Amino acid sequence: MTTAPVFFVSHGSPTFALEPGRLGPQLGKLGGQLSGVEAIAVISPHWQTRAVAVTTTARPDTIHDFGGFPRPLYELQYPAPGTLHFAAEAARLLAEAGLAVDVDSRRGLDHGAWVPLLHLLPDAGVPVFQVSMPWNLDTAGALRLGRALAPLREQGVMILASGSMTHNLYEIRQSGPEAAYVREFAQWNQNAVMAGDVEQLLAYRRLAPHAARAHPTDEHYLPLLVAMGAASDQERPRFIEGGISYSVLSMDSYVWGLPGD
Repeated sequence: MTTAPVFFVSHGSPTFALEPGRLGPQLGKLGGQLSGVEAIAVISPHWQTRAVAVTTTARPDTIHDFGGFPRPLYELQYPAPGTLHFAAEAARLLAEAGLAVDVDSRRGLDHGAWVPLLHLLPDAGVPVFQVSMPWNLDTAGALRLGRALAPLREQGVMILASGSMTHNLYEIRQSGPEAAYVREFAQWNQNAVMAGDVEQLLAYRRLAPHAARAHPTDEHYLPLLVAMGAASDQERPRFIEGGISYSVLSMDSYVWGLPGD
């Protein structure tokens, strides 16, 4: 069995489901290259819990966890099955890493999971489960979370860390020029990710330009560290240039471990 890949995908706004922009077609093309993926473990900032939790839902609902968007968005479904087997294996690995672990047998897939998966694997045929982000997670903890989940890849479980390269919702605009700080922040991260410089990423709040403006809170950035933790030091990431949505949402994304990389 080949080692399953790791993705960090910027899901930006829920409207990404209807407005694929530059990133959506690229995800679809990459999804067409995937083979041997037995299941997908999704880490999303839209599920935060006291302790880390894992979903064991057999048929997870599509959760429309947002308000005020166009009606067609609420009609979208992603009817992927769940997987008790791989969810239980994830819980075992997390406990083995010293984390207190809960299971949730009723929760569905939040939009941080199903929106990028609509583009990546639109047929919804691969089982999906989610792993939550603890409320007190920091960059070092996110890296440890990814490292704890990394052995799943050897069993054919793809890790999908879903966040956003920038996520200042206070500055979203329907039209207007792109904010310069967004590209500067995204470029700094691209340099660090491509160089495998984990130490810089761990200290992004102190080192990255415009970090507080790009991420008023950490939760949409932390999945990048989860992905870095789940990738091996020998894997070179592939950069996916996603463009900028609503003037301030960088959709830049990364994948490790694709065949041929």
